[in-house]
Amino acid sequence: MLDLRLYLVTDRELCGGRPLEKVVEEAVKGGCTMVQLREKDLCTRDFIAQARAIQQVLNGTGVPLLINDRVDVALAIGADGVHLGQSDMSPVDARRLLGPDAIIGLSIEQVEQIYAANQMPIDYVAVSPVFPTRTKLDTCTPLGLIGSRAVVERSVKPVIGIGGINRQTALQAMQCGLKGIAVVSDIMSADCPKQVAQELKTIISQYANI
Repeated sequence: MLDLRLYLVTDRELCGGRPLEKVVEEAVKGGCTMVQLREKDLCTRDFIAQARAIQQVLNGTGVPLLINDRVDVALAIGADGVHLGQSDMSPVDARRLLGPDAIIGLSIEQVEQIYAANQMPIDYVAVSPVFPTRTKLDTCTPLGLIGSRAVVERSVKPVIGIGGINRQTALQAMQCGLKGIAVVSDIMSADCPKQVAQELKTIISQYANI
């Protein structure tokens, strides 16, 4: 069973000059349960090299590595899966290429898109974005808390939230019925990624007791 509680999405530009691998390593030590490598500005060769470096960091931790958009990169390194957007490769084609054991996630930008997603061979859905965000500028209007809950209520798959989620907004997001939260800047730009991840895990745990 997937542990989607604290899902880290990478952004090298937020690392403050630190190696991405180091930030990911500290975040996982703090409790991140999944890692998605999202580095859209890298050429294919550099993307593969970066993916292998992150894969090495995650070896032995039990934390899956997913590749954003790039099924070819996932295949090249034997990643645990991919996360796809609405304009990326169809999940049907990705499943055919990656096989039955791969983890495949799909972003939902409108509530109505969940009905098609329910028929696709995916493992989880990401509501994107929940709140306004500056780390991903090509997103649609935020679904907000009402839209996120509507997706949760209609989805046959686990749902996580991404976009503007941090220590200030995590509890609100989780109260929509999400199985987890995806975090970018609050962890990636933190002076101590491990500590921030720990704080986020504590917030998630508090939600479980509400």
